[in-house]
Amino acid sequence: MIIKAIKLKSIEARRYVEPDNKPRQIRIDHNSQISQVMNSAEKTLIIEFQYTASYGPIGMIKLDGTIFSEENEAKQLAKEWQNTRKMPDQFASNIHTAIMHTCVPEAVGIAKDLGLPPPIPLPQVRLGTDPKKGQSQSGIEVA
Repeated sequence: MIIKAIKLKSIEARRYVEPDNKPRQIRIDHNSQISQVMNSAEKTLIIEFQYTASYGPIGMIKLDGTIFSEENEAKQLAKEWQNTRKMPDQFASNIHTAIMHTCVPEAVGIAKDLGLPPPIPLPQVRLGTDPKKGQSQSGIEVA
């Protein structure tokens, strides 16, 4: 599978509470959903998707878009989607990974504009403490 292009069609984002009123602990849920798979040419698939980062009662970010993909078995995949609303696991994994790789960086900028936490875990820097048991200590030292 070759992804030719990913185009965003719409962006919707809301912050429900003022930044001063938000709770300290915020759970951020990510969801990517395929809404349509169509075959447009011999080996071309058009896949419509929706990505949502939900901040619970704090806010949400929703992106709609289209993936243009080249696949040898495009007709069969589109037909299978129309009949069962499912795709082969490996193909679905590649599509959802592409959605996340496109939408999460976009959502980070949107979250910053709205005063929401970024929808990615930020690295924790710990200085002068004993490392917790079971945590890796390899990598770059950052202060």
